[in-house]
Amino acid sequence: MKMSMFHTIPWATLLTVLFQATTSSATGDSLLIDDFKKGIGPGWEEKSFKGKTLYSPSIADGIPCLQAKAKGTASGLFYKIDLDPAEYPILSWEWKVDNILAKGDARTKAGDDYSARIYVVFPSFLFWKTRALNYVWANQLPKDSAIPNSFTANAMMIAVESGREQIGQWRKESRNIYEDYQRYFGSPPPKVGAIAIMTDTDNTGESATACYGPIRLNRHP
Repeated sequence: MKMSMFHTIPWATLLTVLFQATTSSATGDSLLIDDFKKGIGPGWEEKSFKGKTLYSPSIADGIPCLQAKAKGTASGLFYKIDLDPAEYPILSWEWKVDNILAKGDARTKAGDDYSARIYVVFPSFLFWKTRALNYVWANQLPKDSAIPNSFTANAMMIAVESGREQIGQWRKESRNIYEDYQRYFGSPPPKVGAIAIMTDTDNTGESATACYGPIRLNRHP
């Protein structure tokens, strides 16, 4: 059985993934991670945990996007950055899912799968101190609630969307990552080391399809 991303792979391996990826530094009022208008940008690096989720450029409802399809698989895309979240605290993105997972449940290890999730990773050379905010389209966890990951308290699962009501609809999201880190970890955040995307279904063995639209970090909402 696959454990969560932050339990399955050794911390040192995770940090190697982060520090080997292409670095982007923020300038101006907004940092565009990717809008997928020209496919998948060169800054993304894939890491497989069990099989491979299929990530491919697509257009959904006229919106350029990254389509993710998982069938009992789990792999993620990492984009390394070097960013002070006090200067660029607002993460914004668009996404939609075609389904949620019947067996998915953030409160259990067996249900630790999601049709769509976006990580904000705060790495540390003391690898056991690496932390992450994990914004998910939850299966059962109520919208706007948050709990520690079922495998590690170093990753917080934050239900930005939940359930079936908005399936098939594009949703625009915005989160203050500086405030979220303080709220859930009790201290000001260190620098952001990476943004990650993952659609995974290896615990439940189900299938999921999602689309990710433009992802940005901004100075202001």
